[in-house]
Amino acid sequence: MKLKLSGDQLQILKISGLFVCLTILIVLLYPSEDTFKYQFEIGKPWSYELMTASFDFPIYKNEQQIAHEKEEILKDFTPYYKLDTTVVNRQLKNMMIDLQAKGENSSNLTAYLKNKFNSIYSNGIISPTEYNKLLNDKRKNISDILPNRVTNIVSIDQIYTPRTAYEEITKNSPVSLNDYDINKYLIENLTYDSITTTISKADLLKNLSLTSGMVQSGERIIDRGEIVSPTMYQVLNSIKIESEKRKTTSIQQSTVVIFGEVLMTVCLITLFFLYLYLFRPRIFEVTSHVVMLLLLILLIISLTSFTISFTSVSYFMVPFALLPVIIRVFFDSRTALFAHIITVLIISFMVDNAFQFILLQITIGMAAVSSLKDMSQRSQLAQTAIYIFISYLVMYVAFELISEGDFKRIDLQYITYFGLSSIFMLFAYVLIYVFEKIFDLISSVTLVELTNINSDLMMQFSERAPGTFQHSLQVSNLATEAAKKINANSLLVRTGALYHDIGKMKHPEYFIENQLGGKNPLSEIDYEDASQIVINHVNDGIEIAKKSHLPEQIIKFISSHHGTSKTKYFYYSYINANPDKKPNDEIFTYPGPIPNNKETAILMMADAVEARSRSLSEYTDDSISEMVENMIDNQIAEGEFKDAPITFRDVELVKAVFKEKIKNIYHNRIKYPEVNK
Repeated sequence: MKLKLSGDQLQILKISGLFVCLTILIVLLYPSEDTFKYQFEIGKPWSYELMTASFDFPIYKNEQQIAHEKEEILKDFTPYYKLDTTVVNRQLKNMMIDLQAKGENSSNLTAYLKNKFNSIYSNGIISPTEYNKLLNDKRKNISDILPNRVTNIVSIDQIYTPRTAYEEITKNSPVSLNDYDINKYLIENLTYDSITTTISKADLLKNLSLTSGMVQSGERIIDRGEIVSPTMYQVLNSIKIESEKRKTTSIQQSTVVIFGEVLMTVCLITLFFLYLYLFRPRIFEVTSHVVMLLLLILLIISLTSFTISFTSVSYFMVPFALLPVIIRVFFDSRTALFAHIITVLIISFMVDNAFQFILLQITIGMAAVSSLKDMSQRSQLAQTAIYIFISYLVMYVAFELISEGDFKRIDLQYITYFGLSSIFMLFAYVLIYVFEKIFDLISSVTLVELTNINSDLMMQFSERAPGTFQHSLQVSNLATEAAKKINANSLLVRTGALYHDIGKMKHPEYFIENQLGGKNPLSEIDYEDASQIVINHVNDGIEIAKKSHLPEQIIKFISSHHGTSKTKYFYYSYINANPDKKPNDEIFTYPGPIPNNKETAILMMADAVEARSRSLSEYTDDSISEMVENMIDNQIAEGEFKDAPITFRDVELVKAVFKEKIKNIYHNRIKYPEVNK
């Protein structure tokens, strides 16, 4: 059994899937619930609400305190050196052999050398490098480790280097030793024992306390406006350390927090989807448009989460204004501001000072939306960036003055972050282009570029079908004024009107506005064939538009500007010529579709009214008014606007605009007098 879903049900199913995916991704992007979210500095005021201890924690000593206490404990510490007692006998034996070989048989010298060697080697000979290190460390004693693991404390004044040992031997020698190379028998027998030294140090330091007190749960720590003193800094740093340690200690607590994050995210995202469903059905019904909005929201949340979790810079560097700017360019101000507020509320649970963050971001969102009523030039983005920076600056300074009451408390680093965020906002132009291509959207900048009548396509249009081109210009003017009157997208209507009849470029000679007198070629063709020739200008226009890579939104104007109406001239002529035959309505009917938005509906009305106005025998207020009323009422009666969200009030306003504009076009002029002969 196959499950059959209607189009609306399928769309709701898609939206539900997007809803679930977005909720899961946002919850995953939330920083750990135990992350310490406060920033503080010594000498700066505490800019958050009253903080009390939510758990017992020790007050950790700072690095300077710990380093000082370590220095005090190790100040009299003696490093350990191994004393090799076998070296002296070996070196004495070698020296005696060498002395005898040189004929030295003095018993006094031999006894002197043995005595000195035993004395020096018993104290120890150390390398010059190790000796200098002891002096630099200001050590007074060292611990000799004898072969039987007995230690002996020796003053560093009593140990020798090879050089000082030689000087000690030669200083009181009974005979001159210049002829003997005593140096080669003086080698190091005292070597550093790193293992024993490290173990000994650890034993001394294991009793060193890293804390200097305790803070009890519920105890007051600091309140808003209080200056962070060095002592208070230690307390705050201690709670930060303990918070990091407690990240994964309570599974139950983590589950509750995650549930809260899911609940909050679901509520906010539901509000956004309800807004689209109730007030922006045109966006809600197009899956690609909903996906684009959700991607923008996810992009800003992801950038913020990454900045908080993996960088040391402030999250104020994130270009939050990108979201309302891009949405405003493609859709409308209300949707842009609503999406921005939802995003800011979600992010506020990630940042440290939520109130300040919400205040600043809603302000810059309003500034961004207000400065981009109609984006028609690239320079407007730069102006918007300046407005955003000014809004940031004014609101931040005002907030700090209210909170601290002192200009000196204003942090210039934050102003730098605001400037960088405003500069990053200029990347919106690149994203606008990318989203246009990916999601089949059209921006005001693109529309302005398309309305350039000096473009190659428009120049070809004016050359091949000059009459139709002039007709398109007149229709464009009529439709633009009508769109402004009923708050439709006037720039989109203007662009669509310029291109709605480009299909007539293919066979301009068949259309009366391009015929300069003479015989009409269609008069020699059957009514049915003539009707098909006229109807085909719609398909020809679509073909030309696609070859010229016009946006899909403009192609909709071409395909729908006649809707499913009939070529009434040929239809009625056929009936009159063949009263006994039933005409094939399909041959005389445009394929559609009918207009499905205000803009395409306005174009259909403007196109019909402008074309009919050229056939009036006289141009009076009554004839123009009657013509406009009849043309548009007939279109309504034929059901051409049943899919367009246009009200009767809108239609009446459009009629009034058309009447006024056509009267201005065909107004009476003064007849110039001739000079009497």
